Amino acid sequence: MNDNPHDTTTPDEERSAFEKAQEEQEDVDPRTIPQRLEEPPPVGEEIEYPDYSAEDHETWQILVERQMEQLPGRACEAYMRGQDVLQLEADQIPSLANLSRRLSAETDWTVANVPGLIHEKNFFELLADRKFPSTNYVRGRDELDYTPAPDCFHDIFGHMPMLTQPDFADFYQLFGRAALNAEGADRPRLERFHWFTVEFGLIREEGEKRIFGAGIVSSNEEVTHALSDEVTLHPFDPAHIVEKDDYEVYNLQDELFVLDSFEQLVDGFRSWTKSRGLL
Repeated sequence: MNDNPHDTTTPDEERSAFEKAQEEQEDVDPRTIPQRLEEPPPVGEEIEYPDYSAEDHETWQILVERQMEQLPGRACEAYMRGQDVLQLEADQIPSLANLSRRLSAETDWTVANVPGLIHEKNFFELLADRKFPSTNYVRGRDELDYTPAPDCFHDIFGHMPMLTQPDFADFYQLFGRAALNAEGADRPRLERFHWFTVEFGLIREEGEKRIFGAGIVSSNEEVTHALSDEVTLHPFDPAHIVEKDDYEVYNLQDELFVLDSFEQLVDGFRSWTKSRGLL
């Protein structure tokens, strides 16, 4: 991602959908501008638990309970199993240090506490080292339905359960390694791949469509929308995904891709990245 969202010197084919979307906005939310990490973030046991307010915990509880009413029968087995593994509390914001211990025991991932949206190089370096970057603050009540910035509900509730799934956990590390090697137009290609898998991915289980993308499971509206007839579905195909036309970054998704298995995700990603010399 370009550090300056208004810098248009990068060729169009090398700019991400986020950069293009920001250029169309008159006022760019400063929380959506990536920041560089000046020093390594605290990881695992180094992460201190914040002094959250009662309202913070209540906001977390509203978000969790609202989503958990919708997800059974809609989210995939791996995601729901990940919820059980992480033992996510509904009545209080979980400790990142505790979650890091549980992830480490399952798939050898740990949690790194980051201050917000971080620069892509920092992000990919952490993924390549099996460290998941997570914020520790929760959105305000005025952003219950949608926030353009990362927060711990999206990071914890949306992303972490899938990191307890071995195939997905291995894929995400591979993604970090490949992204560190990407240049030019391959950078937005990888962003598209991330968007349509990690954030907005679907998978078939027993003939039914199920959700696993963090952007869907953590969104009250996307859960039902993603499985509705309003969405055009495509079979998982890395070559199709990476060349996808610009997609909606701030609105409901109108096109999604469906995996047959998480093994297919790993194999497809390996094959495409090797063809590009990224792995």
